[in-house]
Amino acid sequence: MSDAPAADAAPPKKGGKMKKMIVMAVAVLGLLGGGVAGGVYAAGSGMVGGGHAAEKEDPDRPKLVPKGEHGEHEGSGPPPKGDASPEDTGDYKATYYAMETPFTANLSDADGFLQIGLGVSTYYDEKVIENLKENDMPVRSAVLLVLAEQSAEALAEPEGKKHLQKVLTQTVNQVLREKAGFGGIDDVYFTSFVMQ
Repeated sequence: MSDAPAADAAPPKKGGKMKKMIVMAVAVLGLLGGGVAGGVYAAGSGMVGGGHAAEKEDPDRPKLVPKGEHGEHEGSGPPPKGDASPEDTGDYKATYYAMETPFTANLSDADGFLQIGLGVSTYYDEKVIENLKENDMPVRSAVLLVLAEQSAEALAEPEGKKHLQKVLTQTVNQVLREKAGFGGIDDVYFTSFVMQ
C-alpha cells in the first residue's frame, strides 16, 4: 500500500533544459541581428528604397565659381568637393581680396620687425570672403602668431617667403574652418613686405 500514493504522483518534467537552450538560441540570434542592424546604420548605408542615401548639400556652404558664362561648368568631370586646391580648379574663376590693415610683428631672432600686407584668393563664391571679413579678428591673431615665429634669415630668401605664404594659407583656412565651418582660401599673397 505504500506504493499506491507514489503511483498517483505526476512524473518529473522533462524538457526544462531544452526550453533553456531554445531561449538562449533566440537571444543569441537577436543580439547578432541587432549587431548587424547597428553596423549597417553606423556605416550609413541607408538602404531605404534599395539604394544609398543621398548626401544632403548644405545650402549655406560656399560654391565653386565656374569661369563660363551663366555659371556653367565648362570642365570635364564634377567640381572638387571641400577646400579645393589650385590644381583642381582650372575651370573655376579666382576671386581676390586684399585685407585692409597690414600686419606688423617682431621677428623671433632679431631686434627687427616685419610688416606685411596680405591678400587672398578663392575659387569659391563670396561666402568665403564674407567669412574672412566676419572673422577678421581671429584670423589677424593667428597670422600675427605665425609672423612672430619667423626669423629674419629665413625671410631674406625667396624660399622662406614662399614657405611663409603656404603656412599663412593653412593658418587662415584653419581659423575659418573652426569659426565658419569652411576654409576655401586657396592662396595668400603679399601686397607689401617690409622687414627692418
